[in-house]
Amino acid sequence: MRFLFVSMLLVFGFSSIKTELVDSFSKCSDFFLNEQPPVIPGILENSISRDNNRYKLICQKYQNAYRFATLYDTQTKIPVFSAYRYTGSYKGRPHIPWMIEPQLETYDAAMREPCVNQAFPGDYWAQKPMTQDKLTRGHFFPNCHAADNITAISTFTLTNTAPQYESFNKGSWNKTEITVRSTMNSHCRNKSDHISAFVLTGAVPSNKNLLNKRVNIPSSMWTVFCCYNSKTSTWESQAHWADNKNEKKYGKYNQTKICGGITEVYGENIWFSITVSWC
Repeated sequence: MRFLFVSMLLVFGFSSIKTELVDSFSKCSDFFLNEQPPVIPGILENSISRDNNRYKLICQKYQNAYRFATLYDTQTKIPVFSAYRYTGSYKGRPHIPWMIEPQLETYDAAMREPCVNQAFPGDYWAQKPMTQDKLTRGHFFPNCHAADNITAISTFTLTNTAPQYESFNKGSWNKTEITVRSTMNSHCRNKSDHISAFVLTGAVPSNKNLLNKRVNIPSSMWTVFCCYNSKTSTWESQAHWADNKNEKKYGKYNQTKICGGITEVYGENIWFSITVSWC
C-alpha cells in the first residue's frame, strides 16, 4: 500500500523527502542545545510527543543523514518549530520542487485526498491569481542558513514551512534571517574557533486564518539562537519575532531581545515561553 500511495504522489507531481517520524527526538538530538528539546507542557516533554495523534516528531533525513528536526502539528498543518545547528552558510539557492512527507499520511485502500495531515503545493495554487499580497511558503530552517547545497535542498519540504505573506517573507522576515546569520557568523565560535550555534524557529498559529480553508496562516514567526562565544568566553542568545502580515498594507513590526524578554510582549503565551526556557 505504501508503494500505491507513493505512486499517487508521483502522479500528482509531488516530490517526497526520506524523513523519519520518530517516537523521541533522541534520534536526532544533536540539533538541540545540550541535546535537549524545549519543554512544551502537554505537547512535548522529555523529548516525546504528549499527543502523538496530533503532534509528530520528524527527524528530517536527506541523503542518508539527519539535517534538522521538526515538531509538526497535523491539525494546523504547520510546524510548531524546526531546530537546527548553524555552522556557516553557502551561497546560492536550490531550484527544486517542494517536497512532502509521505509518512504523515495513512496508507489504506479508501479514496482520499493525497495530503490530509500536511500542506501540499495545491494549497498555494488555490489562491486567486490577482491576490494583492499572496501567501508563499516560508521556511523555518531557511536555506540561507544551510552550510552546503545538500542541506539547503533538504529544507525544501513543506513540513518545514508555513504560509507567509509575500511582503513579509521577502521583507522583515528575510531581513531577520540575514541579521541572525550575520550575528551568528561574528559571535558564535566554539573553542575550536568554528562557527556553531543552536537555532529554534517556530510560529504562533492564528485563530481562524486559513490558506485554502485548511492550512493555518500563523499570526507571528519567531526564532531564537544560543551559542558559545570563544572570544568573550560566554554563552550568548537572542530572540527575534515579527508579525506575519501584509506589510504593503499594514507596515512592519519586528523585535529583537535577549532571551527572557519575550514574555514582556506576549505574556505567558506558550509558543513564546518555550524559547525562554530553552536557552
